[in-house]
Amino acid sequence: MTDSIESGAVTDGQGRNLPPLQLHVPEPPARPGESADFTHFDIPAADAAPRPDEATHPSQMRDFAYGLVRVLDEDGHAVGAWDPKLPADTLLRMLRYMALTRAFDGRMFRAQRQGKTSFYMKSTGEEAVSIGAALALSRDDMCFPSYRQQGILIARDWSIVDMMNQIYSNKGDRMKGRQLPIMYSAREAGFFSISGNLTTQYPQAVGWAMASAAKGDTRIAATWCGEGSTAEGDFHSACTFASVYRAPVIMNVVNNQWAISSFSGFAGAEATTFAARAIGYGIAGLRVDGNDVLAVYAATRWAADRARANGGPTLIEHFTYRVEGHSTSDDPTAYRSAEESSQWPLGDPIARLKQHCINLGIWDEERHAAMDQQLAEMVRDAAREAEKNGILGHGLHHPMESMFQDVFEDMPWHLQEQQQQMLDEWKAAGL
Repeated sequence: MTDSIESGAVTDGQGRNLPPLQLHVPEPPARPGESADFTHFDIPAADAAPRPDEATHPSQMRDFAYGLVRVLDEDGHAVGAWDPKLPADTLLRMLRYMALTRAFDGRMFRAQRQGKTSFYMKSTGEEAVSIGAALALSRDDMCFPSYRQQGILIARDWSIVDMMNQIYSNKGDRMKGRQLPIMYSAREAGFFSISGNLTTQYPQAVGWAMASAAKGDTRIAATWCGEGSTAEGDFHSACTFASVYRAPVIMNVVNNQWAISSFSGFAGAEATTFAARAIGYGIAGLRVDGNDVLAVYAATRWAADRARANGGPTLIEHFTYRVEGHSTSDDPTAYRSAEESSQWPLGDPIARLKQHCINLGIWDEERHAAMDQQLAEMVRDAAREAEKNGILGHGLHHPMESMFQDVFEDMPWHLQEQQQQMLDEWKAAGL
């Protein structure tokens, strides 16, 4: 089709000069050694977003996918239509749960560095996403998390010793060493098994919500994924089913700006917001300040009330920042500016809620320091208790035959034969 290329111009078969096509490759605003720059972010005032009625049709909510729901302003005051006006005891519980999640993360990160477990993922800077949502949902609503929502279990008062047992893959691990550390499963806490495969939890959550509606139940589902996971087919399949069947589900996209080593632009952040994914599916979409626990709570409660009233699904983008590496296997200094975490314009979620509580006169720096000390000691004692059951480096902690168990309710004959063959060979080898 092209006759010639001269001086950067392209001549087509009809003699027209056309500019050469160019491929756009997204680039983050700053690389290692460069100054962090967030000036391109449009951060509206905390009281800028109106609060629509929960029954509002998705077609009337387009602007909410491009704005930013905020409650806490720069001075720590709760303002605007989205202020949930929570009582003091709830605010302090929120603060404690976020601080406990951070203390837990710190202890388990050090345990990995000490060789006690193979892997860990911290949620530093993202605690509000889990804690705010967990407190807004009902205790029996079903959560389908990704791998950075440990705060949900903590906010539902799940045993941190049990969580540590799973991380250590020890004899107290209810998963019997079969799951990667941090991929918890707690049915009693309404916490579906975490999968390492990206976004498998989305269609699972939508299916669970559809089943709840089909049975005439009152429980709803909520699910979480990272912004990069919105490129997965499972995300779009889930959106289709949720929209068509008006499933009572909340679909959370945690936009923490980075995947393992690629920034959110590769998932589409340069072109639009992730909340805007909702528009094409006819789903209500909200974009929320993910470092503001009151905004997360308010948006989740709005979406939950909508779902319970048979208003259908809501997609919430939590605009936040991953302070630490993607996991203990990652070194973020290799791909992003070292200044980014300190320059993030939406601040630290714990510090913001702490300031709000101080402004209200229900908290102070001395009590906060005492709480941090108490939580650090509590997490330390829990770790010591869990380590009595063993750590990963101590070898196998469960009988060999357990690898055949818990797959079928009644083990079929051929697996029974395989299990016995393995045990016989194991015994013959003197092991």
